[in-house]
Amino acid sequence: MSGNIELLSATLAKAKSEDRAALVAYLPAGFPTVDGGIEAVKAVIAGGADVVEVGLPHSDPVLDGAIIQTADDIALRGGVKIADVLRTVREAHAATGAPVLVMTYWNPIDRYGVERFATELAEAGGAGCILPDLPVQESALWREHADKHGLATVFVVAPSSKDERLATITAAGSGFVYAASLMGVTGTRESVGNEAQELVRRTRATTELPVCVGLGVSNAVQAKEVAGFADGVIVGSAFVKLLLDAPDLPAGLAAVKALAGELAEGVRRG
Repeated sequence: MSGNIELLSATLAKAKSEDRAALVAYLPAGFPTVDGGIEAVKAVIAGGADVVEVGLPHSDPVLDGAIIQTADDIALRGGVKIADVLRTVREAHAATGAPVLVMTYWNPIDRYGVERFATELAEAGGAGCILPDLPVQESALWREHADKHGLATVFVVAPSSKDERLATITAAGSGFVYAASLMGVTGTRESVGNEAQELVRRTRATTELPVCVGLGVSNAVQAKEVAGFADGVIVGSAFVKLLLDAPDLPAGLAAVKALAGELAEGVRRG
């Protein structure tokens, strides 16, 4: 069974052919429950998201802000397992046909078994992995299995990344490049800033891969701003906050679907 890297590439290319940025949504698996998390992924896709990143909850999510840390904690206290993450990918992709990636720290994959995880992610219909803390120079084993199973390996670049380092990272990656718009952790912000635009420019000088920007985008105005210079706009904390604040799951699902619709309009106006 081969994974869906080609579907991911085709989806990003389709957005580009429509002269817009792709909307990439992030939601953690197992939050607010495993079933509720699956419904949330379906809701953001129904609202207009092109691609979804399913987060593998971690006990020490060092790159994530308070909102995602809270959701991860709820998922972990609910007993979420890697099998639940894979089920989320499987059911969300089967129901929507959209490309679904897993965003995870490296330690859970390493413990689970690299070949086993890559095999099972491909079997679930996954499109690949975003690995924010895996150094490129230590990624050969993962990339070998990802390539064998048709999975994208998405690395994260930051404004602090030097040009030579950017070239090394983008040469090793596939699918797209995740450009962190600023230094720090995930969360919603008032402004996405000029650092992101400069990082996209420098990253594009090293690769033909699409460059998608995340960290800080939370509304249609910001999505439009980022869509003006990036191939994709990644939104996570804003969706998670709506689910955290909702009085019940149906209200949360309606809210994330509505926000996805607003953001999808934003990336089309860019």
